[in-house]
Amino acid sequence: MITAATFRLTVSMPDQTAPPTTNFSIPLPRTIGRVNWRGMWELYLKEVRRFWKVIFQTVAAPVITTLMFLLMMVFAFGRGSTEIVGYPFEDFLVPGLIIMTMVQNAFANTSSSILVSKVQGNIVDVLMPPLSALELTVAWTLGGVTRGIAVGAVCAATMAFFAQLHLYSFWMVLFHTVAGCLFMSLVGILAAVWAEKFDHMAAVTNFIVTPLTFLSGTFYTVDRLPPWAQFLAHYNPFFYNIDGFRYGFLGHETSRPLTGIAVLIGVNLVMFIWTYGVIKSGYKLKA
Repeated sequence: MITAATFRLTVSMPDQTAPPTTNFSIPLPRTIGRVNWRGMWELYLKEVRRFWKVIFQTVAAPVITTLMFLLMMVFAFGRGSTEIVGYPFEDFLVPGLIIMTMVQNAFANTSSSILVSKVQGNIVDVLMPPLSALELTVAWTLGGVTRGIAVGAVCAATMAFFAQLHLYSFWMVLFHTVAGCLFMSLVGILAAVWAEKFDHMAAVTNFIVTPLTFLSGTFYTVDRLPPWAQFLAHYNPFFYNIDGFRYGFLGHETSRPLTGIAVLIGVNLVMFIWTYGVIKSGYKLKA
């Protein structure tokens, strides 16, 4: 018969040879606040790393193309003592080529980034994080501006070996650099949101972006155009961008500098509000 006296109370002591238990701390939720600065910064870095990983395609290739434009135009039309507005033809041509390359690459960065994400189906990776429409607009736009400025800096450094770079107003150069790249970055976002395939984007590039940049005084002064063409040029934002950028280098302008500044500020403001509204509505992004 088993009695209570036969039971012994044993206390198990911890094994001193066992490894210590690791204490895992539970991460606390991060407070975002009214603006998700961290998320916006990371998206901007993603856009910059995206074109920087293929720098020979996104930076070196446009510079080589622009250099070919310069050499071709100089050899074909600017040999000898050809001057425009008191400067050698190549010195006059360089500012227009630089700003044209910058704005085209700013457009290419935002348009390709968004359109490729839509076609591949991974646009959701950008839309699901806690990023507002304003934060998406700012990050995408600044990514395009950064690529445009990077291409412009390399382009200017390369062309300095083939032409003399003058500098009349640093602040005019800086303003039109940022304003032009900002404008085309926003245009690229709108075009990419609207486009459903690469053919649509090619149509925007071939029938809108390229004609407006080439017909805005890149290779000439618009006062050489017939009156009706000059009238139309003054309704082209690229004209004010190229004219003001060249004024910063050479001190020569076709339109009043303050008029160009006002036009670019107004156009960028309208484009930013339009882009923000389109992204906020989810048009062709969340459908």
